Amino acid sequence: MAPDPPLQGKTALSKLPVIAIIDDDASVRATTDSLLRSLGYIAYTFTSAEEFLRSSYLSETFTAFPDERTRAQALRAGAICYLIKPFDEHSLIQCLDAALDKHGDGNNG
Repeated sequence: MAPDPPLQGKTALSKLPVIAIIDDDASVRATTDSLLRSLGYIAYTFTSAEEFLRSSYLSETFTAFPDERTRAQALRAGAICYLIKPFDEHSLIQCLDAALDKHGDGNNG
């Protein structure tokens, strides 16, 4: 299934980060996608890691598995945040803001 085209965000499309949502639960994908798009981000959803890995968005995004060793490795490698399901909307927004602010891509003024 091809992802929907990106929505116009708060900044030029070429400056917006791409956020991958990988989940086998359709309602989680849809809800998270809707939240991120409402905040002005480009989001693509995938039903599996395999689908994501076959996509053309691999080089633009990051994903990991929820265990402490992987979390620690990701943070040492430069990850700003590491969310483990279930997470709340506030935690997701905080992580996105922190990551985008650090890399100068934030939409926070």
